[in-house]
This record gives sequence, C-alpha cells and structure tokens, in this order.
Amino acid sequence: MDKKPEKLVPEVRFKGFTDDWEQHKLGEISFKVNTKNKENLTLPVLSNSAEYGIVNQEDYFDKKIANRTDNYYIVKHNDFVYNPRISKKAPYGPIRRNTLDTKGLMSPLYYVFRINDGNYIYLDYYFKSSKWYKFMYQNGDSGARSDRFAIKDKIFQMMPINMPNTKEQNKIGQLIQTLQKLIDLQQRKLNQLKRLKRAMLQQLFVDKNCKQPILRFKNFNDNWEERKLSDIANYRNGKAHEQYIDMNGIYTVVNSKFISTNGKVKKFSNKPIELLKKGEIAFVLSDVPNGKALAKAYLIDSDNRYSLNQRIAGITPSSDINSYFLYILMNRNRYFLKFDDGVGQTNLSKKDIEEFKENYPLFDEQQKIANLFSKIQILITLQQNKLTQLTTLKKYLLQKLFI
Repeated sequence: MDKKPEKLVPEVRFKGFTDDWEQHKLGEISFKVNTKNKENLTLPVLSNSAEYGIVNQEDYFDKKIANRTDNYYIVKHNDFVYNPRISKKAPYGPIRRNTLDTKGLMSPLYYVFRINDGNYIYLDYYFKSSKWYKFMYQNGDSGARSDRFAIKDKIFQMMPINMPNTKEQNKIGQLIQTLQKLIDLQQRKLNQLKRLKRAMLQQLFVDKNCKQPILRFKNFNDNWEERKLSDIANYRNGKAHEQYIDMNGIYTVVNSKFISTNGKVKKFSNKPIELLKKGEIAFVLSDVPNGKALAKAYLIDSDNRYSLNQRIAGITPSSDINSYFLYILMNRNRYFLKFDDGVGQTNLSKKDIEEFKENYPLFDEQQKIANLFSKIQILITLQQNKLTQLTTLKKYLLQKLFI
C-alpha cells in the first residue's frame, strides 16, 4: 500500500486555516532584473547588508565606493536582492527586500529579482527565516572565494518556496511586521536609556581639570578630591581554579569570560579558593590586543558565592568609598585602556591599578550618584530583557510559521 503523502502545513498556524500549502519555484513567482544603468542615471548606489537590509552605500560605508555604475542593475522599491557574501548572520548570503522609498543601483555581483504577483511582506520574512538554507546548502558551494557563496542563476531560480493562500500570507506577514515594530520600539527605548546613562556620566562626574561636576544634586557644594586607588581601596590577586572546576560546584568562578559577559557565562568550583565579599569589585587584568574584556569590572552582589580567579584583581573599597561609585569609575576607564598598544597582550600590574587617580566627592554624594546609576542600570536591564524576549519570539515564529 502506498504511503500517504505528508500534509504541507507549518508547525504553528492561525486558527481557521487547514488547506495544504503550495510549493513554487522562485523562478515561477519572480523574474531576474536585468535592466542596467546604461544611461548613467544619477541614482543612489545601494548595498544589501545582512544586518541592516538594503541601505544607501554612502551612508553605510561613509564614503563613495563605486566610480562606474553603467553596469549596475536598476533596483525598484520592493525588488529583492541576493547578496552572495557570507557571514555569521547570513551563512549563505542575505536576501533582502528594497524597502527604501526610492530607486537605486545595485552591483552586478548581486542577484536582483522582482515578484510577479504576491505578498512582498510574506516573502520578506520568509527570506529572513532559514527555510531556504537547505536548498542553498545542497545546490551551491563556497566558490573560489571563501567569503562568497556560489550558485548558478538557473539553479537559484529553482529554489522551492512553500506558500499558503493570500489570506494566510497576509496574516503571517502582518503578525511578524507588528512584532518587528515592537522590537524596533523596544530598541529605541533601550538606546534612549543608554544615551541617558552616557549623558549622566559626563554631567555628574568631573574630569581631571575640574573639582566640581556640571550637574549636581542639591545641597552638595564641596570640591571633589583627587585620590589614588591605593589610598581608597585594597588590592589583591585571584588564584588558579583549574583543578577545582566542577559544574556541580557551589562557588561561581569569577574569570574574564564571566565578567565580560556580565555573569552570563559561568564556571563553578567545589572549593572556595579566593572568596569575594559583597561590595568588592572584580577587575579584568589581561586581554588580547583591542579586546573588550580588559579593565571590565564586576560588582559582587553577595557574600560567600564567588571565588576570584587568576588574572582578575579583587578591589575592596575603604569605608568612605561607595562600591557602586568606584565600580562606575573603574569600569573600562580610559586610564587602563591606554595600556593596550593594539599589538601584544595587555597585562595590567598591581602598580598600574594602584596608581589609578580619580576625583571623589564626600561619601553622601557618592551614594546619591551611585543610587541614580543603579536605578538607570536596572531600567536598562529590564528593557534589554524585554528586547531579548521579543527577538526570541520573532526567531521562533520565523521557524514555526513557515515551511
């Protein structure tokens, strides 16, 4: 007895839709755009970015790239562009729709195609899913260049695309489009909070040549005093934990990966080699050239939970220094970053750390500033978590709503 063919339906579906989806080839629902800029029209030169989509090349690269454009394709609004350049975000190259409200010119290295008649938004998000990757994997290769994916035009046009009826296409497109608007809004909220934090850092702290900040809490008038770290905190080095690493251990090992990921990447120890206390600051001493971990600080939030690894410094503030205030000052401070010559690995010494000079107000003002920044950071973390949840939901839907 012949096996009954599987129904062509997605894992997640809107209520009321039960029909099988239809499979089409890309060449059946679109045609390749071959119109070139033979008349040398003055149009913006566009590029297809995996992260940002279709963008004006001069804006994206901040300079003029193309000198000759008579062999460039003329791209219209809603045209799709395949860029064969591969990256982590686009392992087979991105396919993006021109959502710019303008015509433009696109390099002949790209494949430009126009939909005959269909839902642009549905296909826009279909190509942001990974449903077409299998076809590319089976029918193309990396070509002569390791940074480009090679696939013949005729083969590319044979790409299978599963599509529901127009009404279901609209539902899918509208849902993900609405979700994307929420993501964009959330990203703007997050960016605004980060800008606020940067502005407050500039206004509430003093530079080397000033004794009072530009912006100040009421009733604080005293000059800030320059002090070395050795005068306001104790320094100690961490110790090796390699032989005591145990994923079932009860102590979190504070190493550079833990600090640079803000505590997301963890190792554990079954032995407290160098315990940290609440209010201490763990500080990264070593990193590769131009690394992002050097001088990154982490404020310890509880006792008897964290153990200090080697190449990490433990900074214990004195009683007249607010821990959070010092954490803000030390975290990726330019004084420490200047030791990175961009060539060899940077290794900050105890002397380098203890010679760190900054201006400090009295303890009460430190505490006011610290409390404000703590609240801003809580809001930033909250908004970042919301953004992560929305982005995860979008990723899930892109996998489950399409076939």
